Amino acid sequence: MSHEAKEYTNGASNGVNGAPLTQTESMLPPHGGAFMPGPYKKKQFREFANPAPLGLSAFALTTFILSLVNIGSRGIHTNSIVLGCAYAYGGLVQLLAGMWEMAVGNTFGATALSSYGGFWISFAIIIAGGNQSYGVVAAYGASGLPKEVVEKHVSSALGFYLTGWWIFTTILLFCTLRSTVAFFSLFLTLDMAFLMLSIAHFQTEEGGAPGKNLTIAGGVFGMIAAFLAWYNALAGLLDAKNRLVLIARVLKIRELLANRLTAGSQSQSSTSHGARPARPERPRPPPHKSAQSSFLLWRVWRSDICS
Repeated sequence: MSHEAKEYTNGASNGVNGAPLTQTESMLPPHGGAFMPGPYKKKQFREFANPAPLGLSAFALTTFILSLVNIGSRGIHTNSIVLGCAYAYGGLVQLLAGMWEMAVGNTFGATALSSYGGFWISFAIIIAGGNQSYGVVAAYGASGLPKEVVEKHVSSALGFYLTGWWIFTTILLFCTLRSTVAFFSLFLTLDMAFLMLSIAHFQTEEGGAPGKNLTIAGGVFGMIAAFLAWYNALAGLLDAKNRLVLIARVLKIRELLANRLTAGSQSQSSTSHGARPARPERPRPPPHKSAQSSFLLWRVWRSDICS
C-alpha cells in the first residue's frame, strides 16, 4: 500500500516550468509484531530496535501464569506466585518497552504497553497488600465491620479496579478494528478476560471469594490472550535473517469481513427459494434470403474493389 506526495517547484534544476516532482512514500500494512494497529510508514534511519516483541512477551508470560491460577490448574488458587513476574517482567520490563515505543513514534504502543506495565505493578501491590505487606486490604478491616462484610467490600473494590481496566481495554480494542485478525483477537480476548473477572468479583461466594465459574472463564480468555500476545511477538521477531519458515499471512479485519459477506451473498443466492429459473435462449431464426443475397453481393463488390 502506498500513496504519493507531490512537490511543486519552480527552479530549473528541480523541475521544468514548475512541473511536479513525485516522491512515493511506502506505507506498511497493520502489523501486530510492530504493535501498529493501522498502516504506518517505515523508518528509513531508525536507530532503535523494535520494542514491541519485548513488551508483548512480558505481557504474555505474566498473563499466562495468572490465568493458570484463575483456572485453578493443579488445584492452585493462590496468586502469590505472580508477584515476582508482575513486578519485574510484566511491570518494569513492559513499562520500559512502552517508553521505547514512545521513542520510535508509536503512540498506540506507548500507551498500551506502558499502561499494562502499570497495571501489573499496581496489581502486584494489591496482592502484596493481601499478604499484609502493604495496608491496602488492612484498610478495609479497620472500619470495624464484620469479617464477611469486609471480604465483600474488598472483592467489590477489586471489581471496580478491574472494571476500569476493562473500559480502557475496550478503548484500545476500537483502535484495532483496521488491524490484523491476530492483533484484534488479542485485545478482544483480553477485554473479555477483564469483563469476566470484574463481574466475578461483584458476585462473591462464601468467604468473599469471587464467582468460581466467571473466574475460570476469565482465566480461559486470559490464556488465549497470552498465546495471541506470544504469536504477535513472534511475528515481530521473525525477519529475513532468522526465520526458517514463514508465518501464514494473517488477514486484516476488513478483508475477513469482505470475504465473509461475499461468501454469504453467494450461498444465499444459490440456495434462495422462489428464484426464477433462467430462461433458455431461443434459437435465432435463420437469416432471410434477401439478407443472404445482400451479404453475397457486398462480398463480391469488396473483392472487386480490393483486387
